[in-house]
Amino acid sequence: MRHLSDRDTDRALIYPRAFYALYFGAMATLAPFIVLYYQQIGLSGQQIGVLSGIAPVVTLFSAPLWGGISDATRQHKRLALIALAGALICMLAISRVDRFALLIPLVALYAFFIAPVLPLIDRTVLDLLGARKEDYGRQRLWGSVGWGLTGPLAGLFIQRMGLLWSFYLFALFIAVALLVTARMPIRSTSLGQPFWQGMRQLVTNRPLALFFIAMFLQGVGRSSSFGFFYLHMNDLGAGRFLVGLMLTVAAMSELPSFFFSGTLLRRFGSRALFIVSLTAATLMLLSYSIIRNPWLVLLVQVLTGPSFSLMWVAGVSYTDRMAPQGMGATAQGLFSAVSMGLASGVGALIGGWMYDHLGAVWLFRWAGFMVVLGLGFLMVTYRESPAEQPAVEMRRDT
Repeated sequence: MRHLSDRDTDRALIYPRAFYALYFGAMATLAPFIVLYYQQIGLSGQQIGVLSGIAPVVTLFSAPLWGGISDATRQHKRLALIALAGALICMLAISRVDRFALLIPLVALYAFFIAPVLPLIDRTVLDLLGARKEDYGRQRLWGSVGWGLTGPLAGLFIQRMGLLWSFYLFALFIAVALLVTARMPIRSTSLGQPFWQGMRQLVTNRPLALFFIAMFLQGVGRSSSFGFFYLHMNDLGAGRFLVGLMLTVAAMSELPSFFFSGTLLRRFGSRALFIVSLTAATLMLLSYSIIRNPWLVLLVQVLTGPSFSLMWVAGVSYTDRMAPQGMGATAQGLFSAVSMGLASGVGALIGGWMYDHLGAVWLFRWAGFMVVLGLGFLMVTYRESPAEQPAVEMRRDT
């Protein structure tokens, strides 16, 4: 890919910034309310857990599949557009169905299409940044802006108009995101070697495999509680507006973490960011198990910033540095598949069972334990990427 000047790069980055804002704005209209919609149409907690678990399990296979096809064919933009359009159609179809048996294939299809979208855009941003890859977080923070601004407004609107409107708002945001993606300068990095040779190097990378195991363990904890957090808030009496406000506080707390993530990466390295983020996630989950007044949860939501943002930036950065040349989309697809796919699927299934049989309090405690387990595994097995080692040695010498 031709390297751009800083001015041209900043101009090109307008499109992925707009995409992040629209994409996560769409998720803010849907993610907190879809489980409430499932509950409204009469599904049990276990059935909700199954539906919540299907999407991540499909992501496990579809994200690296789409990424591999993108890297092999160099058709990143065309595949991103197809994926977005497919996800839009599937979600509208889900809004018209109230039978559990019919929801299963539709949710699976939606997951198949939505899975590659973020890895493809993340890869595009990293390619555009070139030597400034640590500035990824300053681009990704626009997703938090979109989520934070949309959350409370969508909550008020949906509370007034009904849960079906969460689907319609989602469709509107994704439709505009499609238009932005069509204008986005998605370029194809040349392969440094034959595709299958690069794939073999990627899947046999032992430090990366151990890193993915750690991300799986902590991801199981996070995802097992995520969908049921909103049901728990509903049980505690939180209205749609308060839920939207929680989304805003969480999203706004991500802004400083994303903004300063590049500086933190350069100064402390990925390992330190993982330790801080997973410690914050543990404290947040355990706090959820204690608090009984939903308004107090607003105080806990400020931990979302360090708990998620630092983990995601460090994970994307580490995966990119470990990927062979031209295999960026495949590598990011694998990272997404493990941390958001396999982990989320297993976590959602376990979370559904625990919510039904043990209640939300024990679910959050178990989730916190899994994050601690992932942190422990990471601290024992983590190895710096080649790009990090000089900086690490410099810090040790000072």
